[in-house]
Amino acid sequence: MKNERDNRENRANDNLVIGRNAVLELLKSGREIENVLLAKGEREGSVNRIIALCKEKHIVIKTVDRKKLDTLCGGANHQGVAANTPAHSYATVDEILALAEARGEAPFIIICDEIEDSHNLGAIIRTAEACGAHGIIIPKRRNVGLNFIVAKTSCGALEYMKVARVGNLAQTIDELKKKNIWVYAADMDGQRWDQTDFSGGAALVVGNEGSGVGRLIKEKCDVTVSLPMLGRVNSLNASVAAGIIMYEIARQRL
Repeated sequence: MKNERDNRENRANDNLVIGRNAVLELLKSGREIENVLLAKGEREGSVNRIIALCKEKHIVIKTVDRKKLDTLCGGANHQGVAANTPAHSYATVDEILALAEARGEAPFIIICDEIEDSHNLGAIIRTAEACGAHGIIIPKRRNVGLNFIVAKTSCGALEYMKVARVGNLAQTIDELKKKNIWVYAADMDGQRWDQTDFSGGAALVVGNEGSGVGRLIKEKCDVTVSLPMLGRVNSLNASVAAGIIMYEIARQRL
């Protein structure tokens, strides 16, 4: 059922640019591009120019099965190439910090470490906006971007939430810590979330749906916080766990 739903949503994705010439002109235009999808084995003609421009502009190229690309493009003639454009423009980390300063509040930031599911990112954006967070930071690679499904799942919250995309998440965390922002990893084997002091500048790191927060990123964090697991399963959905901790941070700020 989930795959069928994703396929229907992807076919309705207005942010997908299809075809070699269209993608080439998109790359030349300077518009923001989430990533370029390239069918396996495509390396002839203008595809080489597309690959070169992507490398020049540091745009992620994803190699996909041709049948998957057929599905994503709704059966249209994609010529082995398509490009995802973001459903909303990205902000910068400085803009997120400037918003906190303008509100006269200590920064409250959510950091997503390799969140792969669009519905999870959309739900995190929706809860973050409801909790009064100033922004969300995601990595450029191995993390879903601001695609159509994310925008839809956020239920409008994406229009009000600043999302920054960075090349080096670990380096960004170091820069936040220099600004007196404490970084909290939501992961296993940490201190209880409801016994943690989140006062002052706070950045909450939410990890990958399967593997959690990466080792390097976790080592960069100041504190690891956990939710008690009283049932038979040993983990919660990423957006659910993030929402519980976000509301605790919000509660301590009231």
